[in-house]
Amino acid sequence: MTEKAAEAIIDLAELRERLDDPDLTLVDVRALPAYNGWRARGAVRGGHIPGAVAFPSAWLKTVDSPEVERLLRSKAILNSREVVLYGDRPEDSLPLRTRLAALGQLGVRTYQGGWAEWAAQRSLPVDRLSNYQKLVHPDWLRELLDGGTPEAGPAGPFRLFHVNFGVPEEYVENHIPGALYLDTNRLENPEDWNRRTPAELETALRSLGITHDTTVILYGRDTEGHANEKWPGRRAGQIAACRAALILRYAGVEDVRLLDGGYDCWVQAGNALETDLRAPAPVASFGIEIPRHPELIIDIDEARQILADREHAALVSVRTWREHIGQVSGYNYIGPAGRIAGDVWGNCGSDAYHMEHYRNVDNTMRSYPEIAANWTGAGITTDKWVAFYCGTGWRASETWFYAYLMGWPRIAVYDGGWFEWSQDPISNPIEVGERVAV
Repeated sequence: MTEKAAEAIIDLAELRERLDDPDLTLVDVRALPAYNGWRARGAVRGGHIPGAVAFPSAWLKTVDSPEVERLLRSKAILNSREVVLYGDRPEDSLPLRTRLAALGQLGVRTYQGGWAEWAAQRSLPVDRLSNYQKLVHPDWLRELLDGGTPEAGPAGPFRLFHVNFGVPEEYVENHIPGALYLDTNRLENPEDWNRRTPAELETALRSLGITHDTTVILYGRDTEGHANEKWPGRRAGQIAACRAALILRYAGVEDVRLLDGGYDCWVQAGNALETDLRAPAPVASFGIEIPRHPELIIDIDEARQILADREHAALVSVRTWREHIGQVSGYNYIGPAGRIAGDVWGNCGSDAYHMEHYRNVDNTMRSYPEIAANWTGAGITTDKWVAFYCGTGWRASETWFYAYLMGWPRIAVYDGGWFEWSQDPISNPIEVGERVAV
């Protein structure tokens, strides 16, 4: 090995000593499920080396060059003083190493032992998404549907649902094999979009063949759409799946999973679809009283309690900046524009039906340390009682699910959201414009 080649390699001992070095940027090039916690390629443990930034090398083939460069800059990989790359094998780092060299990045090294070596050393620390098992990936789902026993598989019966808002024809066109159809109207009151009553939820869940101990796997199809459509929420499939996940957990379903990236990622991975129309087999009883977890969805009085204790609680607005400052309401059925006075802005994406701020370029969940860092910067922390809100609870449900995956202890969704709050501006203080620091 030449001296130059040796300089481009870092070994286990040096990496272990330099984990807290602010001048070193550690980059995990493996697929995101492995980074989150799933065991891949026979690794002893799943997860990632503490402090590592996620940049799957597959993005180099699926994302155009300007976006790749933007991502590398946003993750502080470009222009770092020193970069260390690792994957499952030394060659896994080569594509990103080559791209960084082309962009002029100096000081790029490879951890030759990779994840396999690190994970095998039980004394070495590992970070992972606390509830990573609830965020499943296409390979896991395919193995399950093929009759296999994937890691963290269901303990009993499971149901797979294609979720959207009132578009059964989307399910009819095609869907993941074995999937049933779940219309969010079964779970929400169409007058205010809040969760239905316990009795209504009991009826809906029994008709869908769901009991409290059924493993429920949800996914959506994010067909292109925009906020000016009559019913643009019909296109927000993954947000719909997250909304269903929240309400199912509220009701008492203990094992609710989300297919990361949904229908789109399933198709992009080359998996089959079917057109068979499947009807659920109803069950006689849900098995427990609904709601089992009432703390997961709060109403207006509890929202006011949170606003009154901003040192220990946060009401987080999962809305666009234009919604936040009152330029638009964000919805064609909500007139007033503005925000709940005293809230904390948590961002979302480009409009009320997109969540780019919380997702990767492939529509999967954004790297959870990045989400947590953004929240910390806004004063949204694990020691607080945190309730998310948006217009009618959909976007807030997606952020709730991510906080749930991260193991946050006291999280909820304010169900009424801006739709309810804005109807009574006399009783419910409203702000517009940019908040002035005091």
